[in-house]
Amino acid sequence: MSIDLARPHRRFNPLTGSWVQVSPQRMGRPWQGEVSEPDPPPPPYDPACYLCPGNARVGGEANPAYEGVHVFDNDFPALTEEAAGDMGHDPLLRAEASTGVCRVICFSPDHGKSLPLLTPEQLRRVIDTWADQTAELGARFAAVQVFENKGAMMGCSNPHPHGQIWATAHLPRETATEDARQREYLAEHGRPMLLDVAAREAAGERVVEINADWLAIVPFWAAWPFETLLLPRFAVQRLTQLTGSQRASLAAILKALTTRYDNLFRTSFPYSMGWHQAPFGPDFEQPGADHWQLHAHFYPPLLRSASVRKFMVGYEMLGEPQRDLTPERAVEMLRSVSGLVHYRA
Repeated sequence: MSIDLARPHRRFNPLTGSWVQVSPQRMGRPWQGEVSEPDPPPPPYDPACYLCPGNARVGGEANPAYEGVHVFDNDFPALTEEAAGDMGHDPLLRAEASTGVCRVICFSPDHGKSLPLLTPEQLRRVIDTWADQTAELGARFAAVQVFENKGAMMGCSNPHPHGQIWATAHLPRETATEDARQREYLAEHGRPMLLDVAAREAAGERVVEINADWLAIVPFWAAWPFETLLLPRFAVQRLTQLTGSQRASLAAILKALTTRYDNLFRTSFPYSMGWHQAPFGPDFEQPGADHWQLHAHFYPPLLRSASVRKFMVGYEMLGEPQRDLTPERAVEMLRSVSGLVHYRA
């Protein structure tokens, strides 16, 4: 018997081995919870911003008068290269040293230009910087995590368009989980998991954007209402391996996807996004990384409008993630708005 996806059901995430509860019948429930004010459009320059060119950061150091992408070591890093001691071998109270580097990447000198408002050429420079930083830090650390927290709703402490990069000597939990799941899939099926996902979804109902090299989908197992997964349509493990033409087509699809996000509720769409790529080190030299596929996750919190967001609380924290809006309906909504012309253009 086939499952009725219009009724409550669970969907499996092969990347993590977890499940998500889908409850389509709840979309009509009334909302009397928190209503947040959308972020107002920022000016091109803010004299109080510690990331704008020429301004002093909190630590007192002045930013250069940069004109493109600017990278610097985080003034308040979560990781340092100085190792702490371990706690020994207590089976219940365990701790280990954690070392790494944290950097900030300013995407543009313009305080008001987030990714969808950059030109394809400017986006290409951001991608080149992601790859350059990955190459440099991957020579020293096991894992390199490139990410962006956009918007106050996602805890971003500064509205200037910027992302971060954390490099760690250990494999973070999500990276380690995806590594194990992709490794198991390759051993069982003979092909990388996410290459199979891309091939299966390329002509499907969950595609938001697609070009010759990339596709963005709302994955079948999405937990967040407008979550997307950005996938290459070719075998590639890390940002460093992308050719010039593949980086150009990545810039094009990034601009289209984030433009659709902003156009959906006519607001600067908040999200956390990040790249997952093969770890570094002897165990991941070819062919040891063949199970990996480079990919990016976008996790936006908005649910019904620019002011109503999804909370992962209650059952989501104690049981498993739950969503009302189906992935297929989310795709319909994203595809109903333009990916070419931004609402602020």
